[in-house]
Amino acid sequence: MKHLATLLIGCSSFLTLKAQQKFDTEAHRGGRALMPENTIPAMLNGVRLGAQTLELDCHITADGKVMVSHDPFMSSIIMLKPDGSEISKAEEKEYVLYKMPYDSIRRFQEGVKQHPNFPDQKQVKTYKPLLADLIDSVENYVKENHLKPVYYNMETKSQPEGDNILNPVPDVFVKLLMEVITEKKITDRVIIQSFDPRTLQVLHQQWPKMKTAFLTQTGSYEDNIKTLGFTPTILSPEFKIVNEAMVKAAHKNRVKVLPWTVNNEADMKALAVLGVDGLISDYPDRLVKLFGSYQQK
Repeated sequence: MKHLATLLIGCSSFLTLKAQQKFDTEAHRGGRALMPENTIPAMLNGVRLGAQTLELDCHITADGKVMVSHDPFMSSIIMLKPDGSEISKAEEKEYVLYKMPYDSIRRFQEGVKQHPNFPDQKQVKTYKPLLADLIDSVENYVKENHLKPVYYNMETKSQPEGDNILNPVPDVFVKLLMEVITEKKITDRVIIQSFDPRTLQVLHQQWPKMKTAFLTQTGSYEDNIKTLGFTPTILSPEFKIVNEAMVKAAHKNRVKVLPWTVNNEADMKALAVLGVDGLISDYPDRLVKLFGSYQQK
């Protein structure tokens, strides 16, 4: 009976949270369980499904352009060469994005290979886009279909050991990214997230009004804020380390908690009961099923 009472209380709390308007549903890499990751087709699908925010990853090319990709090179798992031939595991790191001009990157094929971890991912022949082109495609789609403007959660893919090898130094990375965001006039609808505290520190110093999210896989709320050196808009932990104490400490300091990457519906419900402010998932359709369509709120 005690277990049943606890379950009923949890369900009641979940239903209350489900009704809240501010719960952020984020399509991880556009929803990579459903469409080729970090591509324009994936982002448009995320909008169609009713996700509030499109989560994506940013890299810089050899010619200083901001492009969208998770991996810093052409992954053998999801990419093909321009002629359609395979990229072997041994040679994938020969194609480092930071060492390639975008016109060369654009010719590689994505969406043709079936992703081994996502059997339901639709195969659509596409490519790694420029951030500016992705934003234009989403904004035009939203306008043409008379939808509510969506949000973007952009990760700076950088690390100290990758400086000038896989990524530019933080101030250069942030400058290039902010140029695109300000040109497209979407600064009020963008979160910039990173595992690299340096890029977030540059943003905090130079663009203090930008929303920031610190990505983490370890530590308490207090540990991560100490590492970052300032209070961000959001703490974004791997969902497995989220607990009640973390959520309470964050909320006490007016910091939102946005866990990643949550694909199981039971985990989604449990985290909602803990009071998180949103979830990042490869399955935006599951988020919308549980928390409702952003377009219908």
